[in-house]
Amino acid sequence: MSRRRVVVTGLGVVSPLGCDINVFWQRLCAGTSGIGRITRFDASAMATQIAAEVKEFEIDKFIPKKEQRRMDPFCHYAVAAGKLAMQDSGIQMSAENPERVGCMVGSGVGGLITMEDQHSVLIQKGPDRCSPFMIPQMIVNMASGLIAIEHGMKGPNYCVVSACASGAHSIGEAIRQIQYGEADVMVAGGTEAVVCPLGIAGFSAMRAMSTRNDDPARASRPFDKDRDGFVMGEGAGIIVMEEYDRAVKRGARIYCELAGYGATCDANHITAPAPGGEGAARAMSKAIRDAGLTPDVIDYVNAHGTSTPLNDKNETAAIKAALGEQARKVMVSSTKSMTGHLLGAAGGIETVICALAISRGVVPGTMNYTTPDPDCDLDYIPNAAREVKIRACLNNSLGFGGHNCSLLIKAV
Repeated sequence: MSRRRVVVTGLGVVSPLGCDINVFWQRLCAGTSGIGRITRFDASAMATQIAAEVKEFEIDKFIPKKEQRRMDPFCHYAVAAGKLAMQDSGIQMSAENPERVGCMVGSGVGGLITMEDQHSVLIQKGPDRCSPFMIPQMIVNMASGLIAIEHGMKGPNYCVVSACASGAHSIGEAIRQIQYGEADVMVAGGTEAVVCPLGIAGFSAMRAMSTRNDDPARASRPFDKDRDGFVMGEGAGIIVMEEYDRAVKRGARIYCELAGYGATCDANHITAPAPGGEGAARAMSKAIRDAGLTPDVIDYVNAHGTSTPLNDKNETAAIKAALGEQARKVMVSSTKSMTGHLLGAAGGIETVICALAISRGVVPGTMNYTTPDPDCDLDYIPNAAREVKIRACLNNSLGFGGHNCSLLIKAV
């Protein structure tokens, strides 16, 4: 059976760099940092006191006040980004068969802010005061469910939870739904909102985050020798994808094609990557084979690039293993240097970035790259965006638990 082609026709973001696609892209290409001191709560007792917060989100434009109170912020972001992506696509649900339109939006953590708040209510006021909306607010699948309810989408609907690979895996599984004829349109991506005391305390206890509190804008420094951990971000990245022929028939603007999907497991450690990035390398190779392509056509890799000592070293090794000689020619950048690490939303927002890089002919750089690391010796597009035509790129997302996902995205 021949697989159907899948293209991207709509983009939506709620991010630390803005909630409008053009503003987001302009700031990203300009090297603007979305990272600063935490303002949501007093973080002075935390080892890490910085994050990439969403600050320009006008929630009333997207969700009625009554409904806002019934959702966790991770769902606020997802519903808003989903609306923006649908608007950008030009798809009118009134003209669609709702059973052929689905949604898969993942999250690594889900409603942590709700859990933190309701636990305080339980302890301070007793069980009778807990909200009847607590469970629907917390559960991870609710982002996909709410988007479907909002638009009347009755096709395939679930989410993937694979830590920081959740958004990318959700997109990969949505690709399959269209390729194999289960749906004609899929809304997919990731969302996350864990900039709260419990979230920051938990990751700080792991010593996974940067403690460069006196210099937030330069704290996330992927592939740099002086990197000291990731910086937490929040937000959502959602795309609308559809079958190629129907997109052409309706005259849709096509950003790019989603041509390959590779998913693997390290089976190595709960947090540390496999030595040499073995699992990540296999995911990239699988995505390339799935697309029916060869490594020599890969021009760019949007790296997972967390700015942690282990990830960047091993991901560099993985790129070399997967691409061979092409690794010395390929451009690699980590946009987390500006957006922070959106955890389960990372794969979603970074797929948006890849789509824009291909369609607009500009590749964002890796900011704060000042001191080369002998273990990280590829072309990381240091400190400035680069105008270049991209034939095909890989978008890598790697999660705690050994989950690896790579998406191959190419020009149409």
